[in-house]
Amino acid sequence: MKFSKVIVSIVVFMNLIFTAAVLIIFYRVGNEPAVLIGAWFAFTTGELWAMASIRKAKARSQRGENES
Repeated sequence: MKFSKVIVSIVVFMNLIFTAAVLIIFYRVGNEPAVLIGAWFAFTTGELWAMASIRKAKARSQRGENES
């Protein structure tokens, strides 16, 4: 459980760094990398969604073992 909290914190931090980098690039160049932004946030959202699914499945299996 603690490991997943660390991963979520890292993903949030990476998203903040990525957003700052994109804003700096946009300010200097005047053009945004729309496809890169979409791919990045799709990737990080997918990772967090997968982690939540794993955690939910573990909780269900533990509940099932306790009820038996």
